[in-house]
Amino acid sequence: MRATARAFWIREPGQGEIFEQELAKPGPDEVRVRALFSGISRGTESLVFQGQVPPSQHKAMRAPFQEGDFPGPVKYGYASVGEVEHGSDELLGQTVFCLFPHQDVYVVPQQAVVALPAAVPARRAILAANTETAVNIIWDAHIGPGDRVCVVGGGVVGCLVTWLAARIPGTSLTLIDLEPSRAQVAESFGAEFALPASAPQDQDVIIHTSASEGGLSTALQCAGNEATIIEASWYGSSQPSAPFGEAFHARRLTLRSSQVGQIPPLRAPRWDYRRRLELALRLLDDPRLDALISGECRFDDLPETMPRLASGGGQILCHRITYS
Repeated sequence: MRATARAFWIREPGQGEIFEQELAKPGPDEVRVRALFSGISRGTESLVFQGQVPPSQHKAMRAPFQEGDFPGPVKYGYASVGEVEHGSDELLGQTVFCLFPHQDVYVVPQQAVVALPAAVPARRAILAANTETAVNIIWDAHIGPGDRVCVVGGGVVGCLVTWLAARIPGTSLTLIDLEPSRAQVAESFGAEFALPASAPQDQDVIIHTSASEGGLSTALQCAGNEATIIEASWYGSSQPSAPFGEAFHARRLTLRSSQVGQIPPLRAPRWDYRRRLELALRLLDDPRLDALISGECRFDDLPETMPRLASGGGQILCHRITYS
């Protein structure tokens, strides 16, 4: 077996490079995984790539197998799918998901990988981490049958939240985004689509995922009396303003944050991170989700591709990296 691995590192904000590094031999409770695909969660990884993680959040924003420190050099990422080439008989040869950065081969504890369900293709399984986030948002939102729900922001997390919320019986669901092409995605999930100027009013639950000041303003404007707005965006070092001086108090609105790093209190006694990840992988048995993978490149091309992804507009959802 190879004694080295090739990994993508952010040398400094805005500049990435593939480095060769030593690879430890797997111990008795570890597995060695050969990467097949990894996914770039453009929102968070763009902020990391551009050096926009505020110092106060350096510890909180560490990925499970991150190396280095913000703003760089740092090896960051959390959506890897690969094949176990050394490990227990139970896992040997299995295709697995791991919250690992962009690297062609790696060694991790056996408990850090989850085997893919037979019905979920490896190429789609890179969405598992974002699906975990969407599940957590749905839990935090407490959406009930018949609720009027809008999701502001049609990035990959917003689309996944729309897809999940559309499964709740009786919901009236609208995806709001600046990019008209998201209408096709929304329709395929059983939801309506609207541009911000025609966003629905008097909504029961509003989920904001756009990480933009304009999106937050739209979310507040959509809210009905006593409604709840779930703020699922992460803004990095930016400090957006919001129109709290308008009807926010008169409508007695609730603004609540949602973050995947913590399981909501009502579920924490029974759920752990592994159970949530296993759920996310099972949910990915839906070919409609392939529309959320908007591009693909080879691992060797990632240093040239990442700056374009980080500065890209609304056309980019989840970008897939392939390993030979």
